Amino acid sequence: MLKNCDNFRDMGGIRTRDGHVIKEGKIIRSGKLSELTDRETAFLGEYGVRDDVDFRTAAERKNEPDRIPDVVSYHFAPVFPENDRTRSGESKWESRRDYYVDANAAANDMIEAYNGIVLEDCAKKAYREFFEVLLANDRDGESVLFHCSAGKDRTGMGAVYFLTALGVDKADIRADYLASNRYLKAQQDKEHARAVDKGEIFAQNIFNLGSVSESYLDCALGTINNEYGGLDSYLTNELGLGAREREDLRRIYLR
Repeated sequence: MLKNCDNFRDMGGIRTRDGHVIKEGKIIRSGKLSELTDRETAFLGEYGVRDDVDFRTAAERKNEPDRIPDVVSYHFAPVFPENDRTRSGESKWESRRDYYVDANAAANDMIEAYNGIVLEDCAKKAYREFFEVLLANDRDGESVLFHCSAGKDRTGMGAVYFLTALGVDKADIRADYLASNRYLKAQQDKEHARAVDKGEIFAQNIFNLGSVSESYLDCALGTINNEYGGLDSYLTNELGLGAREREDLRRIYLR
């Protein structure tokens, strides 16, 4: 839909277990918005985007600021701590010695990052703000866009929480999460081509950083189950989504 924005997709059309469908033009997920052309930026306003929730760190935002039209309200909701440069993709991967000798090094980093997405107070605060924006989006023809850098991890877990709150089947939630690999394939291929000169182990680690995996999602869900008694409990007690809030979300986003 946008050539200069990775992983851009309207979540409309996803079905809930009880047969309702998410409305088109109400909620969009994507990667960074810093490389949009003027025409693409105008398109966001024409499409109905009125709120932009940015899950990136302040450093990411400074280095690659969002390009959004004036009609869009910007919400800065960093998921990772500002001093955690590794998880936000700012580390110099070429200097990581273990990435040249251990094919599982990056995957282990991703597992650690997903645990942080679940456990850290800044992440919970970010997703609570995300839902506050979603609950205020009750006007017809207007939408919320939420994103991080690639739109796959911080954004991916935001989508997991949102779809769970609406009552979407677990298999469909997983499919939406894993779809990032399809949307990001061209970028993954480019990164692999650049990385393979440094060896296959390094290239595999770069691929693991730039993709999503069932093991990453299972780590997050397992931590939620072990630490909070399950996803429903996590949404209620950690993100403030009780029965009333979930009903409001269903009213706003489902048809």
